[in-house]
Amino acid sequence: MKKYALAASLSFWFLFVSAMVSSPAIAQPGSFKNTWTTPPAHIPDNASIDAPLMGNGRMTMSVGYNDHCLRYYLSRNDFWRLRSQADNLSGPRVAAWLNINIIGSKAEGFSAEQLLQNGITTCRLSTGNNQELVARSWVSATEDMVFIELSSVRKEIKLSIRLTAPENNQAEMKTGTKDKIQWLTRAFTDSVDIVSEVAVGLKILSGTGPEISLRPGKKMVLAICTGSKFNQKDPLAHVLNRLGKTSPESVIKMEQAHNKWWAGYWKKSSMFIDDSVLMKAWYQGLYTMAACSRDPRFPPGLFGWTTTDTPAWNGDYHLNYNFEAPFYALQSSNRLEQALPHDAPLLAFLDRGRWYAEHATKTRGILLPVGIGPLGIEPTRNFAVGGYQKPGDIEEEGLFYGQRSNAAYGLINMAQYWRCTYDPEYGKRIYPYALGVVDFWEDYLKYENGRYVIYGDAIHEGSGMDKNPILSLGLIRNAFELIIDLSNALGKDKDRQEKWKDFLLKLSDLPVQVRNGREVFRYTEEGVDWWDDNGLGIQHIYPANAITPDSKERDLVIARNTIDEMQRWQDNNTSSSFFVAAIRVGYDPVKILDELHRYALHTYSNGFQLDNPHGIENSCTVTNALNEMACMSAGNVIRLFGNFPTGKNAAFKNIRAWGAFLVSARHINGKVSGVSIFSEKGRPCSIVNPWPGRKVQLIRNGVKETVVGGSRISFRTSAGETTALNPIIENQ
Repeated sequence: MKKYALAASLSFWFLFVSAMVSSPAIAQPGSFKNTWTTPPAHIPDNASIDAPLMGNGRMTMSVGYNDHCLRYYLSRNDFWRLRSQADNLSGPRVAAWLNINIIGSKAEGFSAEQLLQNGITTCRLSTGNNQELVARSWVSATEDMVFIELSSVRKEIKLSIRLTAPENNQAEMKTGTKDKIQWLTRAFTDSVDIVSEVAVGLKILSGTGPEISLRPGKKMVLAICTGSKFNQKDPLAHVLNRLGKTSPESVIKMEQAHNKWWAGYWKKSSMFIDDSVLMKAWYQGLYTMAACSRDPRFPPGLFGWTTTDTPAWNGDYHLNYNFEAPFYALQSSNRLEQALPHDAPLLAFLDRGRWYAEHATKTRGILLPVGIGPLGIEPTRNFAVGGYQKPGDIEEEGLFYGQRSNAAYGLINMAQYWRCTYDPEYGKRIYPYALGVVDFWEDYLKYENGRYVIYGDAIHEGSGMDKNPILSLGLIRNAFELIIDLSNALGKDKDRQEKWKDFLLKLSDLPVQVRNGREVFRYTEEGVDWWDDNGLGIQHIYPANAITPDSKERDLVIARNTIDEMQRWQDNNTSSSFFVAAIRVGYDPVKILDELHRYALHTYSNGFQLDNPHGIENSCTVTNALNEMACMSAGNVIRLFGNFPTGKNAAFKNIRAWGAFLVSARHINGKVSGVSIFSEKGRPCSIVNPWPGRKVQLIRNGVKETVVGGSRISFRTSAGETTALNPIIENQ
């Protein structure tokens, strides 16, 4: 895989900075671009995609180039081979490839440019005889359709345009032509638990036949539609009908609708920081997740984009952080539609999780393996022993690696969504899962010598019978705190709350050790003490929320020592949590931003981390870190720029905080201003005084009200109300 330079078009940058200094106006991605240049791009593979990525959250498309073939990789989040068996017998599959060949000439140059504002991607292929093909493409944000506009710059070009798909003996594939529409279907019906089928159609809105002449000054539009058995009774009929109604005139309207959707998406929240690299990375992460996460039943798998029928790790939902990590920033970024799909496979796995708990650990509740799929499918079942896997890693057909924490890990994003929305319908939806996690730990924890202890829980895959792994201790605390909150809000199981509080009160302390003369956290109380190439030793801080700025000072000191000892800023396993953990505990903010800048440069052109084999897990690492530095709310206390360099300017609008608040503020020349808090649910608000030592005027819906003071300000809110906070000028 060749690497390409990161490039961003910043023609608007200085005007944008000036506007943000004076007002926290809505920021737009403007002309931020991803670019690819010669030498030619490698046709992408799932392990390390370096290619333009497009999508609408249900269907995805990437584009690659090899020799004289421009290939578009089409897939859908809901197209899997759905079988609960390992060894590549289950996983996401390609829907189709669209090959565009220049006939009679070999392409020698390739470049591509993608606008983050709306995902429109333009590829250019040039040949040795002065031919140049331009292909402008986009995946409709409002329909499961793709449009590719082809043009020739200098000379006439003859093209071959064909739909095809990978050869796969397990797939049933049919092809045909009807009413000048090329179509194909792929289905997995044999030896599967759930039948899946996808249909793809191609209509050339001008020109005829599979070989087409393209003259300079003329444009040709290709329209592609996809359908799935999970959305249409007859996917092929749907595709043919939709393409039959598609005309050049209707494409114009669809592009307008496409741009309108993206404009609305970018208005949900905004961020400014006077660092163009970090600004682009903030937008890049949210673009990536918008493009691959919007199907309520089928979130993206490990790689987000499916370009091969044999993805690594079956392309599954890996539950010991890889699956959860891309979603970390979506709630705070106010991208709830993109966050919601995360829960679907976990909720669908409840029955099997209960079966594993009953048979593998003899407990109530739920126990989840390392990897699951959609609709209750388990692509890691009966994994072959050998190589990385040892006999003890597999229990009752499930691949656990000795870990008991996967179900609790799955609760992390659910807890964040709940705390940021307090949506009662959402609370009802996740309550059975949260209760299953708590039931498991009630039975699995051992009470001895006045404390609850974890035995036989590997912190790392296959690390052994560890005692009190620090990550599990953090995840358990999150689970019990969440279930008590849900119980109060929903009026459920209140008679169990005293027992849950007892678990919180008597849960074992976080293990500590001494390294290089100072106290740091130990990975387990007994067993693994440290790990040199992974950051699990800080994940109790984040995403598990076991340590916040309100924690005991000794814990905060130990946490900062641990961050300093690890220095895992660029790590193939857990950079996604390392930055926020450092921010949470008050680690040096200048160091954090410097490392975040370096991290944002260590990418392929599409924002994927260089040489990281885990797909989309780091998509929103920068987004999440900047949100946290600007507006931290863990523990239901809002902290504005609480761990932020005084010399950096920044502003944000509508960052979503715990308590269902949308917060906006500026940090200009070391001073906080423009603070406003919109309350969705009318919950009480607590905020660290942004102006230490000064009193604060509360202004509710434009009307001046109470003047409050102190290091921490608490006040009531009403649903739908906006409260502005202004410092009182002395002697006023």
